[in-house]
Amino acid sequence: MIRVAIADDQVLVRAGFVSLLDAADDISVVGEASDGEEAVELARREVPDVLLMDIRMPGVDGLEAIRRITADAALEAVKLIVLTTYELDEYVFEALRSGASGFLTKDVDPEDLRGAVRLVGDGNALLTPSVTRRVIDAFATAPQRTPDPARLSVLSEREREVLALVGEGLSNQEIAERLYLSPLTAKTHVSRMMQKLGARDRAQLVVIAFQTGLARV
Repeated sequence: MIRVAIADDQVLVRAGFVSLLDAADDISVVGEASDGEEAVELARREVPDVLLMDIRMPGVDGLEAIRRITADAALEAVKLIVLTTYELDEYVFEALRSGASGFLTKDVDPEDLRGAVRLVGDGNALLTPSVTRRVIDAFATAPQRTPDPARLSVLSEREREVLALVGEGLSNQEIAERLYLSPLTAKTHVSRMMQKLGARDRAQLVVIAFQTGLARV
């Protein structure tokens, strides 16, 4: 059973997501929050597998709540999905940098919502190749990011190759085919890179790939 919490300041939005998620046999909604402060408290109380987080909420917003949750070692297992009205909301990218596993628009189809929760609950990032490309495009036009190749010194040459392909949005299977590896070996490289680079999930690896100059538009 995947335990899910929802943070959104709109009651009807929360009710809609609760209804859609509770309709699945393998998903259980364990709590709701109406602002970022409540979301952090809810995360600490319930430690859900997945927390759906709106960004624009009164008081403590979702972005600050994400920072607090990802900074808490006791909440390392909590995966965060950003809820947004606009797919290219500027705050989405900051949320990904802060540790969110991906994002969903609020008009998401019911089955896509449940599929996304299952995907992230299983430890994957909610970034399809097309979404990854838009994320990288956004980083490319942001002036405040400076490439930091020194950060890659902890990686082997093969791991750098894998990271570059993660940055392109390739799956483990696609990486394996590109580098003539087994899918299991590709998955192992990705897992080791997350440990070495302190990344919570694949979404942050995409961010790092661009920040270090390894991934390019």
